[in-house]
Amino acid sequence: MPIEEKFITTWEALNQELRRDAFDPAISRFRYRDVFRGHADARNYHIMSSLLELEHRLDKVRDIEKYILRSFVKYAHTEATASSTSLWHWMSLAQHHGLPTRLIDWTYSPYVALHFAVGALPDTSTDAVLWRVSFYKVHETLPKPLKTELTSEGFNLFSVENLDNVAQTLPEFDRLSRDTFALFFEPPSLDQRIVNQYALFSVMSDPTITFDSWLEQLPDTYTRIRIPGALKWEIRDRLDSFNITERVLFPGLDGLSIWLKRWYSPSRISRSEEFEGEL
Repeated sequence: MPIEEKFITTWEALNQELRRDAFDPAISRFRYRDVFRGHADARNYHIMSSLLELEHRLDKVRDIEKYILRSFVKYAHTEATASSTSLWHWMSLAQHHGLPTRLIDWTYSPYVALHFAVGALPDTSTDAVLWRVSFYKVHETLPKPLKTELTSEGFNLFSVENLDNVAQTLPEFDRLSRDTFALFFEPPSLDQRIVNQYALFSVMSDPTITFDSWLEQLPDTYTRIRIPGALKWEIRDRLDSFNITERVLFPGLDGLSIWLKRWYSPSRISRSEEFEGEL
């Protein structure tokens, strides 16, 4: 079943779509039960892990995963990691610092996801895409050991400690069900960047398939919103007015420099000058 899209052409319509189903009448508060991910180029159809992008030979993916993660643990000698033996802590740290893993980045904030969907210096020649996925509905499909762990703690999402309680190795995790499953978990607050981006990760029991191809069997769990290139600069300027900028999302001089470059740039920037990124 092909992935369906909603095509949004105005900021007002986009805002309305993002607010949809956010109100929780049980507590009379607005609470998202969804997570978001933005892509700057809608032609890049798949939600693919960096591990799968690195190794396209499907029979080699698990081997590469084992070797690269083992080497990362071996060589990453820092005070922040020396005391941790958790697989899920190490994988979170590795993903956060750019190592190819089976994890995929998401955010609780639709506006942070929009930041990555439009880019730092928007390329209006391509449409963007925003993915919205219900983690509640995804977690309803989990194998019993994981579902029991989640409900017994009274949580909606997993922590690295929850995952450690069920599976301490990736082979053990993959064997929890014959059917492929996925879940979302919150990483440790490794630094201010991961906190400011309101970040979390997804992980699948089969690292050889893309997340969106798995979602196809669960059409009521997601929405894929297509944003025309002509709308990107308006979104970019509105996000800047909300202080959703690199200065906040990437604390430090690098983020500050990217934000200042945009602030003092004309709106028509060539593709080669754009700061690439996605979440």
